[in-house]
Amino acid sequence: MLEQYDLYNIMVLDIETVPQYASFDEVPGNMQNLWDAKTQYQRKDESAAAFYERAGIWAEFGKIVCISVGIFTGGQRVGLRIKSFAGHDEKELLHDFARLLNSQPPNQVLCAHNGKEFDFPYICRRMLIHGIKHPSQLELSGKKPWEINHIDTMDLWKFGDYKNYTSLSLLTAIFDIPTPKDDIDGSQVGHVYWVEDELERICTYCQKDVVATAQLLRRFRGEPLIPDENVTIVGG
Repeated sequence: MLEQYDLYNIMVLDIETVPQYASFDEVPGNMQNLWDAKTQYQRKDESAAAFYERAGIWAEFGKIVCISVGIFTGGQRVGLRIKSFAGHDEKELLHDFARLLNSQPPNQVLCAHNGKEFDFPYICRRMLIHGIKHPSQLELSGKKPWEINHIDTMDLWKFGDYKNYTSLSLLTAIFDIPTPKDDIDGSQVGHVYWVEDELERICTYCQKDVVATAQLLRRFRGEPLIPDENVTIVGG
């Protein structure tokens, strides 16, 4: 499985998102009304204000605070090199990420878990909002499905079963991929960002998901896991 891909031409990524405002009260009035209308079906009997803690899921109401990427390195001893783009200024973060992609081969393959439904479109939408030109790896318009160089590990696991959602944590468990015990999960990222002001914790969490996705990709390819000592995190 996936043998047709050059491992060293794959970039694994993960994003962490939060609501654009610390609380619903801070959201501009017109956007409060639009949030109310947008989420009416999902929140059922819950108020729009109470439901706002989940606003990070929607690109129209959330923002990206961290993008972590990983590329495979080495030859006989395969490694993983990880870099993160994190900060409070989303436009600057996305500019830096776009600059990285533009420095890579235009046919580079991007890989994420649930990337086709979340990470890839979210990044594209937020770039468009900020007036940032999409790098070629994220330019989808005019391309046929088989011309888009994206791998989604969750989509691969579906094997055509479109009603099936499988979390990354479940797949790492069944494939016996060791993962550290995290002090936060995805549902807590907004609280950690807005209340606890601990962006570094969010960045660490994001990096761990990149490692887990990369290891899952190795399992899908029938290859051994990358040893912890071969995983390197580099600064900005």
